[in-house]
Amino acid sequence: MTSGNLLTDNPELYEVRFPDPDRLAGRWTEDCLRRYGAGSVPVRTVLDLGCGTGRDAAYLHTAGRSVVGADLSEAMLAYARDRHPGPRYVRADLRDFSLGAFDAVVCLDSSLLYCHTNDDLDGFLASCRRSLAPGGLLVAEMRNGAYFLGRDDLLNTPKVNGFEWQGTSYRSTTTLHIDRTAQLLRRIRTWTADDGSAPVEQHSAWRLLLPLELRHFLAAHGFTVLALHDGPGPRTEPPWREGDLPGTAADADRLHVVARLTG
Repeated sequence: MTSGNLLTDNPELYEVRFPDPDRLAGRWTEDCLRRYGAGSVPVRTVLDLGCGTGRDAAYLHTAGRSVVGADLSEAMLAYARDRHPGPRYVRADLRDFSLGAFDAVVCLDSSLLYCHTNDDLDGFLASCRRSLAPGGLLVAEMRNGAYFLGRDDLLNTPKVNGFEWQGTSYRSTTTLHIDRTAQLLRRIRTWTADDGSAPVEQHSAWRLLLPLELRHFLAAHGFTVLALHDGPGPRTEPPWREGDLPGTAADADRLHVVARLTG
């Protein structure tokens, strides 16, 4: 068995496994930027951290924003430049970056939760503060640590998914468990394919942040929370639709936050 990240190493396969033909994540983000960036601090320049294949960055570009997409994966960045042109794509670590001045920083699909330690989170938010103009916005979307308080329906039981790509059938078996000491949601995902290739085992983890904990970190770095809620959003059930207003609860498995740099 080999070890690696099949989807990160094969961006086209990632988009097949996680399709977003209606650009729901990009449209939700654009809605947040319009809703909270209107008025005296318009959002013209956007940094998309953890941009992956570039779908969301490219959508924001087509909406009229000047966008920089940043990711650690060279494969993802090369794919983004080829398939989703418009933004400028650069390699950067979200825990410590300096990529210019922006009106908004966007961090979607739990990318922020790769900040596993408090030092990582402080590094991310300090970098955001350096990068944002006064009154600038931080928009983030992630798993909700509060969901796992007293719930285990997503844990410890393997979940199997399958799909086909270029004539090959792929199957993933995913198991989640909580590492309470490290406050991480750990994932083991094993990939198999019917093309004779060896199985691939992927290990990854996300920081489990509670809503009040996230508010504390943001306030410590000079951010005022404008919205913090579990839905609707691009990965909620039901998903966000045009015209939906932000919720007020923070109980479901996704967490959405919009904060303004005021300090």
